[in-house]
Amino acid sequence: MTPESQPSVVRERRAGSTPLELAIILPTLNERDNLEPLVERIEGALGHGGWEVLIVDDNSADGTADEARRIAQTDPRVRVIQRIGRRGLSSAAIEGFCATAAPYVAVMDADHQHDPKLLVDMLACVKSGEAEVAVASRFADGASMEEWGRPDREKLSSVANTLARKLTGVELSDPMSGFFLLPAETARKLVPGLSGIGFKILLDLLATSETPLKVKDFPMNFSARRSGESKLDRAIALDFLAGLYDKSFGKVIPTRFALFGTVGVIGVGVHMAILYAFLLLGGANFSWSQAVATFGAMSFNFWLNNFLTYRDKRLTEAKKVFFGWVSFIVACSIGAFANVAVATTLHDRGFHTVFAALVGIGIGSVWNYALSSRFVWGRY
Repeated sequence: MTPESQPSVVRERRAGSTPLELAIILPTLNERDNLEPLVERIEGALGHGGWEVLIVDDNSADGTADEARRIAQTDPRVRVIQRIGRRGLSSAAIEGFCATAAPYVAVMDADHQHDPKLLVDMLACVKSGEAEVAVASRFADGASMEEWGRPDREKLSSVANTLARKLTGVELSDPMSGFFLLPAETARKLVPGLSGIGFKILLDLLATSETPLKVKDFPMNFSARRSGESKLDRAIALDFLAGLYDKSFGKVIPTRFALFGTVGVIGVGVHMAILYAFLLLGGANFSWSQAVATFGAMSFNFWLNNFLTYRDKRLTEAKKVFFGWVSFIVACSIGAFANVAVATTLHDRGFHTVFAALVGIGIGSVWNYALSSRFVWGRY
């Protein structure tokens, strides 16, 4: 249907409306009570038209997606993507980049820690070509984090920023910021090379670009969250290191598999500690001690993998954790059988003992990873 053949009412409405210019992507997890006040704050900063809010919700238990749909029924500037089985701020931002027709995109938190008023100057800066990425910084001159009240996080962010600058080659005060704006076309061009891991999407974008992006800082007053659940937890430092690893070595060994293998190595230490504790302190026989140690190490590996390796798919409900743990034990038992079978076959055919053992370990690890990814965390 051509514009001329469309009903006159539609043509008049479109002609009189403000063209869509900016999409504000809000990755959410249990932010129900924050949405309506934040949309009001965004309207207060940007005016009535020319923008949309794209809420990308990780299937929040508090009904955040339903609240977003309620708002959208009377406000067409609000849209929602409810994700099932997918989690993480970075991947949410990526889905937002690809789901909007706006020429510019901004990513910000929905918890009211980021001030929407900064969007005006950030958009003007990028539109004028002064910078390719506008970043709201917690560390630029004039910024403040007094309202945040988290000196421990301030110190962690400062250290992370130093490492991030070395990786990206971009000099800015806060490459770990979660509040930034850039052209949507630039974001989408970088999407195929993004890892989508964890929470540091800005770092991912800057490190993926073949040529350093021109960035400008905007000092912000980083506030305390209004309500809801923080998207950060105690694994944030490990999550950041995983992001650095992915951009440096992820093409050689996939990051998730590297994390899985690291957990396995730690699990060997746990196994040996339990084994010798029962042998030396408990006076138990070897077979019984080995069985307990194997079971203990498997359980430990499940807990750490759930906490770190599959953080974006973490099992939290008691029922899912229990059945996930049982599935993991079964998967690892099959992997252990494959390990022994392959190693024994190679050894019997004359291969060196160490070589046969290492091949068996490698086969078992890949098998455990594949089964766990599919039937433990992939299942839920």
